[in-house]
Amino acid sequence: MENIKAYVQEHKERFINELIELLKIPSVSADTAYSHDVFETADTVKASLEKAGCDFVEICDTPGYPIVYGEKIIDPNLPTVLVYGHYDVQPPDPMELWTSPPFEPVIKKTDIHPEGAIFARGACDDKGQMYMHVKALEYMVQSNTLPCNVKFMIEGEEEIGSKSLSWFVERNQEKLKNDVILISDTGMISNQQPSITTGLRGLSYVEVEVTGPNRDLHSGLYGGAVANPINVLAKMIASLHDENNHITIPGFYDNVEELSLEERAEMAKAPFSLEKYKNALQLNDVYGEKGYVTNERNSIRPTLDVNGIWGGYTGEGAKTVIASKAFAKISMRLVPNQDWEEITELFTKHFNSIAPAGVTVLVKPHHGGQGYVTPIDSIGYKAANMAYAETFGVPAIPVRSGGSIPIVALFEKELKSKTILMGFGLDSDAIHSPNEHFGIFNYLKGIETIPLFYKYFVELSK
Repeated sequence: MENIKAYVQEHKERFINELIELLKIPSVSADTAYSHDVFETADTVKASLEKAGCDFVEICDTPGYPIVYGEKIIDPNLPTVLVYGHYDVQPPDPMELWTSPPFEPVIKKTDIHPEGAIFARGACDDKGQMYMHVKALEYMVQSNTLPCNVKFMIEGEEEIGSKSLSWFVERNQEKLKNDVILISDTGMISNQQPSITTGLRGLSYVEVEVTGPNRDLHSGLYGGAVANPINVLAKMIASLHDENNHITIPGFYDNVEELSLEERAEMAKAPFSLEKYKNALQLNDVYGEKGYVTNERNSIRPTLDVNGIWGGYTGEGAKTVIASKAFAKISMRLVPNQDWEEITELFTKHFNSIAPAGVTVLVKPHHGGQGYVTPIDSIGYKAANMAYAETFGVPAIPVRSGGSIPIVALFEKELKSKTILMGFGLDSDAIHSPNEHFGIFNYLKGIETIPLFYKYFVELSK
């Protein structure tokens, strides 16, 4: 342990500078204007894996953005760890809310990160956390302590639903064969209390379009005589929750996994302050499904949220029109046993059924994925817990996350492998939001902890 701490301290500035250079590339997969930058980032990741010690690295073409694959096989008889990460990032909008340009990384000190944090889009999600694994490999190769085989699969479409990943995995099962999959694309409770994510919610993401008249109309001449698509859409969306914030789509809860009171009591042991939670978000009160506390609402319960809504005139000044169309993007976070394709069908059927006469509705499914729960008695979980305990001084707490990583269920289906989610980010790191950041402490602590996972995984596998 002391050897790796010394190595990290010796190369600290280089590790930070390398990550900063990676963060400067605006690899926004959702916007084709950044397409060149996404491909450039793939090249940069390839070069970093080669320098870290992979014996073979290639950029694999897919129907979309490429996947960077690398490996170091020291003995085919030893266990193999497959590291997954992604090099694409969310769009930076809204730009005006950033305190520094999203692709000009800066280090700032905060109350939570007194050692400083790197502020940039992708700092925590997922370039910083992905790059920890590259530097961990570098240490193990340089110190001749790599105890098993390692493979890397770093994709460029995670933020748009990993569109090409299933295509790639299905065609490369032998290449990707492994004993455990290791991912750092989640968070932990705090810098004092590590945690391991054992559950993820699934996702169904749709876009809806409500059409009324065949053109925008003068609101004085036609107001009150024709259906206003924006008014109609607002009412339809409002009806998707009842007075208890229970989702009203028929059949939506049919397969929802209901946790026992004992399981909910175990979850409640995780440190949580409702007042700090509200203060951090500048909220007067929390909001959600009746009968559940905050940490249950955002992890073990399904949700439905509008992610964007638009239509009509939104420019400066006034324009009195009844818009021809109104649009919204809606995401549903799902719990284990809810099939995302079935939920998408249920949503589509219900949304069409509640449309009043005078408008037509179109539901466009975007992407989705299944929920996932990993056992805490597996070798992989135990190895991760031992690694955290050694570097943080306390064992990790198992937690369920409200986020979705649909590819985890895909990996289990196609590769027959369990996934261990060793996250080092914090809830306050503002992923997907302006001023995303990743603590220097967290970045370096991840590099220290990951090699210990390899060590204990091999020991426990014997």
